[in-house]
Amino acid sequence: MNPHLSLPALLSPRSLMLAALLAGLAWPAAALYKVIGPDGRVTYTDRPPVDTGSRVSTLSAEGAVTEVPAQNLLPRDLRQASERFPVTLYVTDDCPPCDSGRQMLARRGVPFAEKRVTSIDDAAAMELAVGVRSVPVLTVGAQVLRGLSQIEWAAYLDAAGYPRESVLPRGWQQPEATPLVKRPAARPVTPAATAPAVAPPAAPLPGAPSGLRF
Repeated sequence: MNPHLSLPALLSPRSLMLAALLAGLAWPAAALYKVIGPDGRVTYTDRPPVDTGSRVSTLSAEGAVTEVPAQNLLPRDLRQASERFPVTLYVTDDCPPCDSGRQMLARRGVPFAEKRVTSIDDAAAMELAVGVRSVPVLTVGAQVLRGLSQIEWAAYLDAAGYPRESVLPRGWQQPEATPLVKRPAARPVTPAATAPAVAPPAAPLPGAPSGLRF
């Protein structure tokens, strides 16, 4: 065997093509994050991205990919405050004070969970959680603030360590409001379960006047 064969001579054209393909698919050695933008474009970077409209994953030395929760992309002080004293806003529809409270939190850049009361079950669950059925209610950690008082809300947010001005990353999206009680999934309607086109006449309620139907 000739000991002076060059590297290209040791590799077949097929091997060279495969090596080039693998090199093109590999990410940079220094990359720590894989970012998929809203437009589907993939980039690799060694710095945490600030656009939470993108999907972010971490990369290990072995190539493992782990999705990064949006909460972890918050600035350090804001992330620590939200982890120690999470904020929850209880609201309902057609509630001007609820809207004002939501706007206050948004202006200050406070990440919060929004719970919407839309049913009797939601109201009962809210009363169990915070002791009242009236809205709005704000909780900062274990502290329950009933009714809208921007001065009081601001004081407790200050004490919890939330910045007074928004430092949320560009593109931050507030999670959608959710009911307090999980709704059961709607069952698909089958032809056999479809109500008849014309319902039979209802029987009168016992003891009710003749002709009254329920």
